[in-house]
Amino acid sequence: MGIELITLLIVVALLGLMAVGVPLGITTLTVSLVTAILYFGERAGFFIVAANVGEVLHKYELIAVPFFVFMANVLERSGIAKSLFDSMAIAGGRFRGSVGVQTCIVAVLLAAMSGIMGGEIVMLGLIALPQMLRLGYDKKLSIGIICAAGALATLIPPSVVLIVYGLAAQVSITKLFAASAVPGLMLATLYITYILVRVRLKPEMAPIYDIPETGLPFFQRLKFLKGIILPGLLIATVLGVIYSGIATVTEAAAIGAVGALVVAGVRKELNWTMARDAMRQTVLTVGSIIWLVLGAVSLIGIYNRIGGGDFLRGVLTGLDMAPIMIVLVMMLIVMVLGTFLEWIAIIFITVPIFAPVVVDLGFDPVWFGVLFAMNIQIYYLSPPFGPACFFLKSVAPKGVELQDIFVAVLPFIALQALGLAAVLFLPDIAMWLPNMLD
Repeated sequence: MGIELITLLIVVALLGLMAVGVPLGITTLTVSLVTAILYFGERAGFFIVAANVGEVLHKYELIAVPFFVFMANVLERSGIAKSLFDSMAIAGGRFRGSVGVQTCIVAVLLAAMSGIMGGEIVMLGLIALPQMLRLGYDKKLSIGIICAAGALATLIPPSVVLIVYGLAAQVSITKLFAASAVPGLMLATLYITYILVRVRLKPEMAPIYDIPETGLPFFQRLKFLKGIILPGLLIATVLGVIYSGIATVTEAAAIGAVGALVVAGVRKELNWTMARDAMRQTVLTVGSIIWLVLGAVSLIGIYNRIGGGDFLRGVLTGLDMAPIMIVLVMMLIVMVLGTFLEWIAIIFITVPIFAPVVVDLGFDPVWFGVLFAMNIQIYYLSPPFGPACFFLKSVAPKGVELQDIFVAVLPFIALQALGLAAVLFLPDIAMWLPNMLD
């Protein structure tokens, strides 16, 4: 049986199992086991799958994921997000669109503390969205800000997406963090610029945040920034020890987890109930991630053993296109896969095949990792399957319908595509910082 037919059968089996409601992790693990047994026999097939799974679970860097997830859960339950939003909104003063701008800034800070996309969108949906709607902000503009800004956790270090990509592509996670920082801030700047332009053209979309505190002189408003001190120190510590080389990403994640507990303790929010809930949610989140990792790694491991990886790499490198166009084809494949696969599965299924091709084409896999994360961010917002839309709908106030969210995110998807194109054709946007750290 040719590899082309085997590839088709594997895809059909994956789609068929998912169509009847089998979870993705179980689907990929089942298909990989059946393929391995049919190809290598029962004993050898089980051994090969177990060896593939064991290899990834022994990767030291993977330990960073539960630490960062735990840090995010502790900070979420300690009231940090609300304090950040209140502090930034007051310190921003009275200008049209100030609350929308401050929401983007808070989202960047939250992303730097968590690296978890869904959790950030939920936090902003609970805190910032009701505030903007209460102040009379345009509903679609408010929704778009929450979804787009919340998805910045895909890019802003310590992004879990980049950690998983680094494991799959076998590239430096520290370099990935350095390369993604500027594109992440660039997207945040694009969002802020868009907000300011929209509200200037249509002032009724964003009334001025008019409370006594925002009318104080600038230096008097700075005292309200005390809510940013502790999270700012935590961010600086975690990222500082990574970029300075003092600690690995995994060690920095452990420091962040302990630091989150310290922040909660200083705020007098640390108690057994909060710690228990944070640990429980961490286990649930990481457990689902691990199942997806196991299934995807076992599937791609078997597929590579039967020659599938070489076949797909040959197809990509054999395309009669310019190298940059082949990269665009890879981005399109990721975008299509995003309509029915989780991002973790997409990474472990595609990156082991794509990364060597990227190197053969003369590109840096770190740069490609930033493009990959930006593409995941676009899929995260894109209707009709964008997870960000459903995360926000789960906590949105009454009157916010899913159709409203789908329409609201479209301008921000366009801004994300603009940012991706900028990094694609101007690689130095991503690579100047990691090159400087070399």
